[in-house]
Amino acid sequence: MTENKQHFGQHLFICMNKRDDGRECCADKGAQAAQKHLKERVKELGLSRSGDVRINQAGCLGRCEEGPVIVIYPQGTWYTYVDKEDIDEIIDEHLVGGKIVERLVI
Repeated sequence: MTENKQHFGQHLFICMNKRDDGRECCADKGAQAAQKHLKERVKELGLSRSGDVRINQAGCLGRCEEGPVIVIYPQGTWYTYVDKEDIDEIIDEHLVGGKIVERLVI
C-alpha cells in the first residue's frame, strides 16, 4: 500500500464559472479580479514558493447563489467574498494565521 502524501499544505479552489443562461455565477461577481489578487498576495507572502499554498481556478462549485466562492482544503472551508479586503482577510487570518474567518463562511 502506498502512503497518501499531501502535496500542498492548503489547496484553494476559486470558482471562475461563467453561465451563459443568465443565472447567477461567480464570474459575474468579480471572480477573475479576486483570483488575480489572491495569487499576487500569496506570491508576495512567499506562500506559493514554500509549497504551502496552491491556488487553482475551478468551474462551477455548485454554490452560485452564495458566491462568489472559494473553498480551502484540507479543511473544507467554504468562503464568499465581496472585495479585495475580504480576500486579504482570508489570506491573513486563514492561510497565515490558521483561523477561520467566520463572517465570510458559507
